[in-house]
Amino acid sequence: MTEMVYGSMPTRVSEPVLPRWWRTIDKWSLTAVLVLFGIGLLLGLAASVPLAERNGLDPYYYVQRQAFFGGLALMAIFGVSMMSPDMVRRLGVLGFAVSFLALMLLPFVGTDFGKGAVRWFSFGFASVQPSEFLKPGFMVVIAWLMASSQDINGPPGKFISFALVVTVVLLLAFQPDFGQAMLVLFGWGVIYFVSGAPMILIVTVLALTGVGGIGAYNSSEHFARRIDGFLSSDIDPRSQMGYATNAIQEGGFFGVGVGEGQVKWTLPDAHTDFIIAVAAEEYGLVLVLAIIALYATVVVRSLFRLTRERDPFTRLAGTGLACIFGVQAMINMGVAVRLLPAKGMTLPFVSYGGSSVIAAGITVGMLLAMTRSRPQGQMSDIFRRGR
Repeated sequence: MTEMVYGSMPTRVSEPVLPRWWRTIDKWSLTAVLVLFGIGLLLGLAASVPLAERNGLDPYYYVQRQAFFGGLALMAIFGVSMMSPDMVRRLGVLGFAVSFLALMLLPFVGTDFGKGAVRWFSFGFASVQPSEFLKPGFMVVIAWLMASSQDINGPPGKFISFALVVTVVLLLAFQPDFGQAMLVLFGWGVIYFVSGAPMILIVTVLALTGVGGIGAYNSSEHFARRIDGFLSSDIDPRSQMGYATNAIQEGGFFGVGVGEGQVKWTLPDAHTDFIIAVAAEEYGLVLVLAIIALYATVVVRSLFRLTRERDPFTRLAGTGLACIFGVQAMINMGVAVRLLPAKGMTLPFVSYGGSSVIAAGITVGMLLAMTRSRPQGQMSDIFRRGR
């Protein structure tokens, strides 16, 4: 029936997998991600060496680990991006189920590494943060529920998705990890909005989020301390925000020079949450703008390609994945320049972190799979057949 209405394009049945993948993939987005990963390794050479020396490790210990995890992430990108949307849906459902179970087990067997939030499983040689892997699977599951609710006699996907997002947000808030909770809620809101949510529901969710934020401020000392620090007119020069702000100011337009930055010696999270401060100090505003442009390339091109997608699930899932990828980067950089309160969120592919970079690889792999060119035909085919 679809072919009768939209027409079809001839496919190269005998074409090998790799040439077909290369012909249909969004090469600009793929290149932007590879460049971001290269920038992450470059900044890691500067930011992680002082930390390695303080911990009595090889100077390039963290860079080598980032290269290893990055290699796994690149394998995930290439492998997942070759999948069909149906295979991505199955992978997303399985990944979400495993991550959700792991999230429920965190309060019992998780660790906080002295940071006040139980977010990781420690295995000695490595640690895993389940919330990082939860996000791409969650976007796929929500998109599947939203799309299936549009079918005749379909399930109440929107109601189920609402119950699911409330459960996930509560689990994340109890860690506490309010940053990831807000990112998950944002991704759900984007998919719900694109699928045709009424404005009254969007306003209601925003109001409930505000009420939840007030409740978190009154009940969580960790959350209240970060909000108070963000709202304060004075910045403690010995705090992480103070060091980051000073580094960005010192960098100026072109930076102080490669290896000449000082913030990496004083900022504990210079290689993770505040990696953009290292970039701004040593390479200046030029590199920061280039990083922003690379993230914007991935998000804008993906959304543009998704506008031509006719399958509801593919369109919704791709939109959610693109938005959480871009918003996570925006939050990380917004925290560094004090536009947002500190949230402990990494910069995808640039910050150090095994869970972060591998999960980002899975996210981008799913996004590239959703945005691949497919033989859907054009509306003009209808008129050509009528001649």
